[in-house]
Amino acid sequence: MFKNAFIPYKGYYSTPFCKWQGSLQNDNSIELGAKTSKRWFESKGIDPQKELEYLYLGITIGQKSVFFGATWAAVMMGAPDIPGNTVMHACATSTTSLFNASMSIEAGNVGTAYCLMVDRTSNGPHTIWPNPLGPGGEVIAENWNMDNMKADPSTQKGMIVTAENVAKEIGATREEADELVLRRYEQYDEALANDREFQKRYMFPVEATITRKKKEMIYEDEGITKTTREGLERLRPQLEGGIHTFGAQTHPADGHVGIIVTNKEHAAQLSADPSIPIQVVSYGVARAQKAFMPMAPVPATIKALERAGLKAKDITAIKTHNPFAANDLCLAKKLGIDVNGFNNYGSSMVYGHPQAPTAGRLLIEAIEETVIKGGGYALVTGCAAGDNAATLIVKVG
Repeated sequence: MFKNAFIPYKGYYSTPFCKWQGSLQNDNSIELGAKTSKRWFESKGIDPQKELEYLYLGITIGQKSVFFGATWAAVMMGAPDIPGNTVMHACATSTTSLFNASMSIEAGNVGTAYCLMVDRTSNGPHTIWPNPLGPGGEVIAENWNMDNMKADPSTQKGMIVTAENVAKEIGATREEADELVLRRYEQYDEALANDREFQKRYMFPVEATITRKKKEMIYEDEGITKTTREGLERLRPQLEGGIHTFGAQTHPADGHVGIIVTNKEHAAQLSADPSIPIQVVSYGVARAQKAFMPMAPVPATIKALERAGLKAKDITAIKTHNPFAANDLCLAKKLGIDVNGFNNYGSSMVYGHPQAPTAGRLLIEAIEETVIKGGGYALVTGCAAGDNAATLIVKVG
């Protein structure tokens, strides 16, 4: 439980998410995230050197100079004198970064922290380690993206296998998965209504390097697949006997998110509307049984709810990182909630998964949805590599 960790209203942004090997493929995600944050601070009239005391840089896919991480990013975003550290928690990096920031605020170690979550899954690094004991000194190599999607080193099971394990466990069907996909795309379309009115509440454009001589501002998500019932029915499950087609899962993407966390008084000063306080309430983390990754958000969410003294029915807006349809089908069944009633205005199944910033964007959308509904509690949850998950609850207004 937290008592004095707050997020200023509108003290956050998300860039559009761009498809894998799309418009953001050429930019180092740390550089791009820091430079975009600098532009965002300028647009808000915020001096990051004056207002911020610490930077949490969330990232999961290595970039050149990631060794310097947060301190390098701080220089580029206009706060060259603040310290910081780098956070890596796979797909739960945003929630864990916000948890660390909230803990620092609560303990009084930091007055104001900035969480910058960045990732570029495009052009992921290929790492080679020396191996003098190998045959002929053959090196050990790893493709950061492909190899880690294919198998968890502790179980040797791929992520799609974990999704099918959960689907089988809860008795989910292919028809339920396809219906859920259609609903999630319908919800995303609501965020595009009235000239993207909902997305414009929080989305900030990013300047992409297209060629050596050309840069271009990206204002909207890139890589959304038009989905129809007939189109889904034509797709085959990825695993024989499974329920998940390519349509029933997320896709890799690029993007970043920035969120300020501070105390109540400073949050009011930085807020676009001081009458809308946003208090970080609780955090829960858990690990499911091995090779059942999409089930992990259930115990993580139960922990966060119990620590806040809440029930699922008390939450105004729920957002989930849903790499597979099984994630949402399982959460709904285990918590006794309507699977069609959460993830309004979009989810990672539709707009993609840049990993570190994904849950950050989901939280921002949950906050804005809760404001529209007149206030209440917002919850964001999502699984992460290694069959674990994290959940964060905030109180809005």
